[in-house]
Amino acid sequence: MTIPGRFNAFRIHNDDAGYRSGIEQVGIDDLAAGEIVIRAAYSSVNFKDALAGTGKGKILRRFPLVGGIDVAGHVVASSDAAFKEGDAVLVTGGGLGETRDGGYSEYARLQSATAIALPAGLSLRDAMVLGTAGFTAALALLRMTENRQHPGLGPIAVTGASGGVGSLAVDIFSSAGYEVHAVSGKPGQAEYLAAIGASKVLGRDALATTRPLESERFGGGLDTVGGGMLASLLAQTVAYGNIASTGLAASHELTTTVMPFILRGVSLLGVASTSPARDIREEVWRRLASDWKPRHLDRICTREVRMEQLADVFDGMLAGGSHGRTLVAI
Repeated sequence: MTIPGRFNAFRIHNDDAGYRSGIEQVGIDDLAAGEIVIRAAYSSVNFKDALAGTGKGKILRRFPLVGGIDVAGHVVASSDAAFKEGDAVLVTGGGLGETRDGGYSEYARLQSATAIALPAGLSLRDAMVLGTAGFTAALALLRMTENRQHPGLGPIAVTGASGGVGSLAVDIFSSAGYEVHAVSGKPGQAEYLAAIGASKVLGRDALATTRPLESERFGGGLDTVGGGMLASLLAQTVAYGNIASTGLAASHELTTTVMPFILRGVSLLGVASTSPARDIREEVWRRLASDWKPRHLDRICTREVRMEQLADVFDGMLAGGSHGRTLVAI
């Protein structure tokens, strides 16, 4: 397939004219080097994308740069024998939209080391409804199960449950056989959370305690918010339960004590989704395409937009006006 000389991309600049972003025409040689070129079909919108696109977070390491930390599409050119024209592939993280030109582009040039062959059981659309958010949630579950988490320990608390990572975690954990208690500060999303797999929907007051230890309430948890809620979750987790820390929507700080760790053996597991080893990436995507595949992707995908709509989407997301996942049709 012939790659056009110029094509549309959502590009971000920061120079003497200020911080700005929008659709512009680029050529393939304007993009970061890589072994494969794909015609993009879908991307997605993550909180990090909104911060990068608006300049409200220090996400990008160089300028100008095409935004979008996720992308999926078909290979149109490859210098790596592992990929051939027509192959369906996906990339999440790996520097996209941070140090490398990302997925908000009709064509993307990628490092083959970060590309994953689309697993059987997922469409390109499915893969981007999942994207970094779904990969993060599933990576958290993988880390927890490797540390002997199992449904018998009790319900899993998911904080920030109406967001992208939270929504997919509710569905993924429930699909994997866990009882899920969704914790959300948005009472209006209770019906939505129940529909995607939450057996209980709790307000933020469920994690408002400041005592170093509380009664054992949760078998484990996935936390997207940090701060006091994470500390409270640790204090309410059963012996040898696991908490996966995936985000800092409320705070990057954590004030706690060693008591949950030394008296109950609770484990706090870090989840960094941008650069796990390739075998881990492949295992997570294999599980997402099979026994951990969410059952409610169409419900979790609450809107589908074009690149031209990204600026409005970013503003709404940063103002707290979104839930679930936003798919970008390229």
